[in-house]
Amino acid sequence: MPLTLTYFCIYIALLTSKIAQSIDCFKCISINNDYKPCDDPFHNNYTTDIFESPCMGGRKGRNGLFPATSCIKITGNFEDNGEPITVRGCALDSGTLTTDTELVRMSHCGGFYYNDRYVKGCVQSCNDADACNGIYQTYASVALIFSFVLLLNAS
Repeated sequence: MPLTLTYFCIYIALLTSKIAQSIDCFKCISINNDYKPCDDPFHNNYTTDIFESPCMGGRKGRNGLFPATSCIKITGNFEDNGEPITVRGCALDSGTLTTDTELVRMSHCGGFYYNDRYVKGCVQSCNDADACNGIYQTYASVALIFSFVLLLNAS
C-alpha cells in the first residue's frame, strides 16, 4: 500500500473516531412540591447543588455505576392522592434489543410505578446538551492537523 494511501486511511480513521463522554444532568426529586429547585418551572440559576458532572447511572444486570448517556425527567401525579412528582436524573442505554425496556430511547407518557405507587405522567429523555448534552464529540481538527503534517512529511 503506498504511503500516501496509508496516511489517508489513518486520516479517515481519526476523522471518524469518537471519544465517549458522560453527560451532565440535574439530579433531584420533588414530591408534592417539597423541593422547589427541582419543580417546574425549572430555573437552573440556583441549582448547582443538584447538578451532577459527570452523571453516573446503573446498567441492567451489572454492578456499579457507569457514565450516563441521557438525562431524564419524570413528571406526573400519584394516582392515589393526586400529589405531583418531579424526578430529574440520568440513565444509560443498557443495550437490550427492544425500545420498551430502555428508558432513554424514547420519551413517553402514560402510567408507571414509582416506589410502588402508580403515577400518571411522562418520562422524557434528552442527550443533546449538558443538562442535555452531546454524548460524542468528533475531534476533526486534531485529525486534520495530523493528516496535514503526515502529508507534508511524505512530500
